[in-house]
Amino acid sequence: MGSRSSKDRRSSTTHTSLLSQEESTEAPAVDDNRHVVVSLYNYPSGDLTDCIIRAGEKLNILSEDGDWWRVSSSATGKESYIPSSYTAKVFHRWQYKGISREKAEELLLLPYNLAGSFMIRESQTCSGAHTLSIKRSTSSARGCVKHYRIHQLQNGWHYISPRLTFVSLSQLVDHYSEVADGLCCLLREPCFIFESNNMPMVTGPPMVVRKATLNWKDVDSSMIFSKDKVDTEESLVSEGLREAINSYLFMTDEGNSEDCDLSWNT
Repeated sequence: MGSRSSKDRRSSTTHTSLLSQEESTEAPAVDDNRHVVVSLYNYPSGDLTDCIIRAGEKLNILSEDGDWWRVSSSATGKESYIPSSYTAKVFHRWQYKGISREKAEELLLLPYNLAGSFMIRESQTCSGAHTLSIKRSTSSARGCVKHYRIHQLQNGWHYISPRLTFVSLSQLVDHYSEVADGLCCLLREPCFIFESNNMPMVTGPPMVVRKATLNWKDVDSSMIFSKDKVDTEESLVSEGLREAINSYLFMTDEGNSEDCDLSWNT
């Protein structure tokens, strides 16, 4: 079984049945020296404000002493000793080694991961296989993370659907980043890793700063009709409200403040 390595990577069933292991291209080996280390848990556990290391942060390994490593966070610079089991190696920004389905969901549900955020991890239930985990919506519920088994053929090729195979996991990621082709959504960005140089810009509507509701008993006529420049930051009455009241009085021929029906505190 196999397929072409071009953009469509589609092959007929006849071609698939004729392709043998000896004829296939060997999948490129993963460079085990090119990876980052990511924290999987908050440490120490408990109140988040007391954590030195937080889940999802990129770590610098300062020293390795058995099961305990001295690390520093690339996001905050804080140092601590943590269990080595609290970390995972990440290749290509999206291939995680040694994490469970539950931990994958926890990481994908962390802030900044939007719909289409993903990772590939080793399958816990099928030896030699991998799993693609995708956050399919912006919801924070566990059910919004979808998992797909990635099978591996004897020739080293990978597939989710038998009709479409890839010589490497990188090719699989490239393909599903361009077309969903049966997945719940496109692959957009690898699971976010918190570090000092990749904090995303927070987008969305601007924050609305609203003054407290105006109490007319605290307002006197000078706040409305004074010709002097008023500090609108300190005044209870905004410049816009002053102009609106004066315009209304002018339009109704009640420009004289002494004839105003409103009761002002003087």
